[in-house]
Amino acid sequence: MFEKTDEVKVLRDPVHGYIRVELKVIWDCINSAWFQRLRRIRQLGGANMVYHCAEHTRFAHSLGVYEIVRRMVTEVPDIVAALSERDKVAVMAAGLLHDLGHGPYSHAFETVTNTSHEEYTCRIIEEDTEITRILNDAAPGMAKEVADVIRHAGKNPLLSQIVSSQLDADRMDYLLRDAYFTGTKYGEFDMERILRTLRIEKGRQLVVKQSGVYAVENYIMSRYHMYWQVYYHPTARSYECIMHALFRRLKELYADDPSDLIEIFRPLVKKGPISLPDYFRLDESSCGYAFDVLAGHDDPIVRDMAERIRDRRLFEYADSTPERVAELQQQLKEAGLDEEYYLGHDSVRQSPYVPYTGSQDSRIWIRMKDGSIRELSDASTIVYSLTHGPTNDDNKVFYPREIRSGV
Repeated sequence: MFEKTDEVKVLRDPVHGYIRVELKVIWDCINSAWFQRLRRIRQLGGANMVYHCAEHTRFAHSLGVYEIVRRMVTEVPDIVAALSERDKVAVMAAGLLHDLGHGPYSHAFETVTNTSHEEYTCRIIEEDTEITRILNDAAPGMAKEVADVIRHAGKNPLLSQIVSSQLDADRMDYLLRDAYFTGTKYGEFDMERILRTLRIEKGRQLVVKQSGVYAVENYIMSRYHMYWQVYYHPTARSYECIMHALFRRLKELYADDPSDLIEIFRPLVKKGPISLPDYFRLDESSCGYAFDVLAGHDDPIVRDMAERIRDRRLFEYADSTPERVAELQQQLKEAGLDEEYYLGHDSVRQSPYVPYTGSQDSRIWIRMKDGSIRELSDASTIVYSLTHGPTNDDNKVFYPREIRSGV
């Protein structure tokens, strides 16, 4: 039996109304230093440069994911019946902690560290941190079980499906939360209907009743619009392009001896893995200070890139064609700017739903009225059209607006 808090804790939330906590292990994790660090990391990284109200954090998102998981394991009858008490606690903890390893500026920082945030998340959970001790004190071996849910290696695949799959608590919260804070109404969908129509097939597979197909279609379209209007917005990508250029330059300058580099960035430049204490210090407050310091650096490229990040003096962008790139290369040469740092390339591709790749978790399953189970694109004409239509992609080239005349 897992220890409960002395009373049900409630946290006000603009998306979910109240977030409820009654397990001591969850409350202790929330109050840990590692989880509180997520207050200092914004959810949307570069998209904050486009949508000025997108100041919400990974802390708020993680609480929202926990709340959706909590509702799934306490309110959806099939899930309640399918999971043991220990499974329910493990999956709630996994929902809460799934983004614990995020660095600053969202996914943009994964390119800087060359490591996924999931890898850092599992390290924080398992490598004898405060989080490790909280989980294992609640139940021996719980830390590994929670990490296994996040890395999709647990004994019960249903737990990973609840936290991270095609129709999961993570996506449901970030779509609703990001839509709310960016003001993009098309990111909204009927989560209540989806939760009401969730079922379990053979004790191990999350499915949706046929009557919930329309709500799932709405969810799929919300994802599609949010990716193109928010997550892949070219201004956000421009911001990330400059950040990547800055760290490439720092790595070039300090490859042999990072001792002269501002302390917070030394672990990002030196070879080898970043220690957890060093990673803990990397948040947007510390990085913002470091960018301000680097704006006075002797190297003109470092100085310029840091100023651009600090002052939101971003690169222009255009559709990438061989002719456009050649013209920009010539203009950069004439301006005396290094193409390696001042000409960025980025290509993104997004399909709202791709059911035929990866594992079972990459698909959404529908339980038809006759009891048969169909993959979503076989049960929905709209989703079938989306999955069999052309893939949308966007190839952009980024460059300083100072050279844009004639482009």
